[in-house]
Amino acid sequence: MDFSQSATRKHRRLLAALLVIGAGMLALAALVCQPLVTAVPSTPPAVDPARLEAHVKKLSIDFYPRSFEQRPKLERTAAYIAEQFKEAGAQVSMQDVVVEAEHYKNVVARFGPESGRLLVIGAHYDSHGATRGADDNASGIAGLLELAHLLGRAGPTRPVELVAYTLEEPPHFRSPHMGSVWHASALKAAGRDVEMMLSLEMIGYFTDRPGSQAYPLAAMKLAYPDRGNFIALVGQFGDFGLSRSVKGVMSGASQLPVYSLNAPSFVQGVDFSDHRSYWAQGYPALMVTDTAFMRNPNYHRAGDTFEKIDYQRMAMVVQAVYAVAKRPGT
Repeated sequence: MDFSQSATRKHRRLLAALLVIGAGMLALAALVCQPLVTAVPSTPPAVDPARLEAHVKKLSIDFYPRSFEQRPKLERTAAYIAEQFKEAGAQVSMQDVVVEAEHYKNVVARFGPESGRLLVIGAHYDSHGATRGADDNASGIAGLLELAHLLGRAGPTRPVELVAYTLEEPPHFRSPHMGSVWHASALKAAGRDVEMMLSLEMIGYFTDRPGSQAYPLAAMKLAYPDRGNFIALVGQFGDFGLSRSVKGVMSGASQLPVYSLNAPSFVQGVDFSDHRSYWAQGYPALMVTDTAFMRNPNYHRAGDTFEKIDYQRMAMVVQAVYAVAKRPGT
């Protein structure tokens, strides 16, 4: 056999193998990142940044601290949330969360028809230790409260539950004591058909500073921005269609960039909020987040205060989530 011909065939086989591997990697990246999602245009009502700021200040100053040891402060926080939900026109109820004979509360607001596949949108209202917890997670609760007022003015065509959870933070995180575990388990026990759950986990910290955005895997820097000026949509590996659909709706609702990630739970941060409680029950769930400690240097620190929140961009997050809530159910 001619040596040059043999070498040529080997080179061609190697090139073909590399092309197949490259195509596979591109296909995987497309599934994980959804880079070519088409935005679904909509015009959500305006969200007042000043109202968002007022909620965050109330939660992080008047009800400080909101940690699990401070039951009176958590009770006052739950009462404030329930009052806001009622003013918005929701059907409001309290769900008991009992931990070592102590009673805590989830606050549930219902909108839309009684029957149909349920959309759950939730955020936790407790904070870590002695931190003010402005971004973590007064921002998520403020977004939930203003979302309630939008839904109260123009109700959804499918059932929606907005849930303010207790006990997301340590020492109860990843335990059966999380408020979201109680809510998800109750839905499962009732045989409720849940279309999707969205967890609003830190939605207020944004920065245009170069190099401000970190990632759990170095390779992610090739596919995502180096500035923390976007909102992230995080789901489990396999829920690609769900992420694409929600990302398209959110991207078309405001000018705020939306990036998405579907990854296994061993990737740091992917399951770091209440959406994990719904995964455990077999329900589809996504996290809406500013990426927490991947961006915010004040995460779980004393510097997590209300004046560091970007309420203009936070308002755009609420508009994007409202667009998801208003789309017809499946």
